[in-house]
Amino acid sequence: MNEPSRRGDLHVALLRGINVGGKNKLPMRILASLFEAAGCADVTTYIQSGNVVFRAGQELTRDIPARIQATIEGELGLNVPVLTRSADELRSVLDRHPFVATGADTSRLYVGFLANEPGPERVATLDPGRSPPDEFAVLGREVYLRLPNGAARTKLTNAYFDRRLGTTCTVRNHRTLLALLERVGRGEGGPRADA
Repeated sequence: MNEPSRRGDLHVALLRGINVGGKNKLPMRILASLFEAAGCADVTTYIQSGNVVFRAGQELTRDIPARIQATIEGELGLNVPVLTRSADELRSVLDRHPFVATGADTSRLYVGFLANEPGPERVATLDPGRSPPDEFAVLGREVYLRLPNGAARTKLTNAYFDRRLGTTCTVRNHRTLLALLERVGRGEGGPRADA
């Protein structure tokens, strides 16, 4: 058995609502150390907004969101939702982005990652006219977004999707997702924490 398979597969953790200054301050080196202490290998962070690439076995990966969230709350007093996707899931998310397929400007594309897949009755409560000219499409555990005026001006917020879909949502822009995919595609991990 080769070394990577003994340590598990690569995954990405997406934390919501943390930064390096102001409210919910959580330096990336501390975040990386929490994943290492939980038993993850090849841990690295990407930018200062809660993106972690790590390697872990199936059982640990299943427990990581709750474990990391509980540790952050217990040690730092912050309530920070943690969502994960495998390298293959992340690749699939980018491959099936419906607005990329239509030729949309990728600098205006985002993906909202959901903790759980909402049922069709929940998805039906979403208002397509809530924030024109913004558009969205819910596919599985992701909300694909095209925000022509940018994320700061949209009414399609985490809170809106949380409430309507009955789950937790955290959003990443297309560029960040491409960078994360490049890291997992290269099998990258390690002690580095990027600014």
